[in-house]
Amino acid sequence: MLRLRRRREREPAASAVEETPAPQRESGPWDADEPYPERERIDLGGMQLPIGPGFEVQLNVAGDQIVGAVILVDGSALQVHAFAAPKSTGIWDEVRAELKRELAANGGSAEEVEGPFGVELAAKVRQGDDVHPVRFCGIDGPRWFLRAVFSGKAATDPEAAAPLEDVVRDIVVVRGDGPMPPKEPIELRLPPEARQAIEQQQAAAASGRPAVDPLRRGPEMTETR
Repeated sequence: MLRLRRRREREPAASAVEETPAPQRESGPWDADEPYPERERIDLGGMQLPIGPGFEVQLNVAGDQIVGAVILVDGSALQVHAFAAPKSTGIWDEVRAELKRELAANGGSAEEVEGPFGVELAAKVRQGDDVHPVRFCGIDGPRWFLRAVFSGKAATDPEAAAPLEDVVRDIVVVRGDGPMPPKEPIELRLPPEARQAIEQQQAAAASGRPAVDPLRRGPEMTETR
């Protein structure tokens, strides 16, 4: 398990502060090309992820590609994935309909309700003999779509959901300029600190020396497949 420092974004020079336009919206998720508030974020390449003390971050891996992240805190979980989307239209309406069909086909159910990010799905997901409440939220951005899934306490307890909803509001999506088909996952990557720690651990293992973890502070990050 790697301990990862949160990324502190560079402080702008005093002269640049006056020239930086304020965000035109009150909250995100933000697009990388628009003004957004400066704060500490983990740089995952296609997504800059804000987190707080006590948060554990897990990366979702499909094959050799990192496609999403899960944040765990106090019995709640937030799973976030970013996808490419058409330039002119959003895809949350379509994705929401697909999710409802998939949930029903697997013995679950979903109801459309109004949430802090617009229309969301209050769902019941069947896992074996158990049924678990889950919230599916979708945010359409410029040429991208962000899906946020709340589970655990955050699925039904507004107070438990609040810190994770704040995470969603401050995510920065880095879509890139290259062509991508709609619904293709925006690829993420390990932060530089994590890659460096892995290389040091591998080198220590090869030499027979004890591995030294240089990343002593910040949230924990693990990898799930």
